[in-house]
Amino acid sequence: MKRFLLGVATLAGLFLLASSQAWSADKLLNASYDVGRELFAQVNKAFVAEHPGVTIDQSHAGTSAQARAIAEGLGADVVTFNQVIDIDFLVSKGLISADWQKDFPDNASPFYSLPSFLVRAGNPKNIKDWNDLVRDDVQVIFPNPKTSGNARYTYLAATAYAKEAFKGDDAKVKEFVTKLFNNVPIFDSGGRAATTTFVQREIGDVLITFE
Repeated sequence: MKRFLLGVATLAGLFLLASSQAWSADKLLNASYDVGRELFAQVNKAFVAEHPGVTIDQSHAGTSAQARAIAEGLGADVVTFNQVIDIDFLVSKGLISADWQKDFPDNASPFYSLPSFLVRAGNPKNIKDWNDLVRDDVQVIFPNPKTSGNARYTYLAATAYAKEAFKGDDAKVKEFVTKLFNNVPIFDSGGRAATTTFVQREIGDVLITFE
C-alpha cells in the first residue's frame, strides 16, 4: 500500500477537561476519536509514569458519537476530539465552558494533519488526486460524516478541491461531491472501522484518512 498526502490541513486533536464531570485524582477516562487508540496508549503511559498511582481508561469512537455519549452520561474526564463542532456540542449541553480553547496552548489544538490517500499495492487504479475518486471504476472508503470528524474533513477537503477545480460553480461542486459519496460502498461509523474495511476486509480501491 502507498499513501498520498493531499487536500487541506485538518485539525487532528483537541484537548480539554470536561470540567463538569466528577473525577477522581487516581482514575481518569479519556473519551477520544476513533483512530487515536494507539497514540493515546503511548501518551497515557508517559503521563502515568510521571503521576504514579493514576489510572487512565480509554474510550474510542467517532467524535460525534462520543460527544452524544458524553451528553447522555458517559463520565469522561478528558476529551480529545478531532473537530471543534463536537466540543461545541458539549458546550451547548453545559458540560464545558464556552472559552475552553483558552485552557490550553495553541487554542487547544496541539497538531494538524492532512487527508491521506491509501491505495492498493502498486496503485493499480492509478489514483493520484481527488478527480480520480469520482471515476466509475473506483470505490472510495471513508466513514460516515454524521458520526466521524475524519469523514467531515474528507467532505470539506473534497469540496475545497471542487470549488477550485470548477472555479466556484456550485452546481458542478455539488455534482462532484455527490459522485464521490456515491462511490463509497460502506459508510462505517468511524475512521478505525473504515481502515479495517479497507485493509482487512479488502474492500475499496482507496482509503481517505488522517495523515
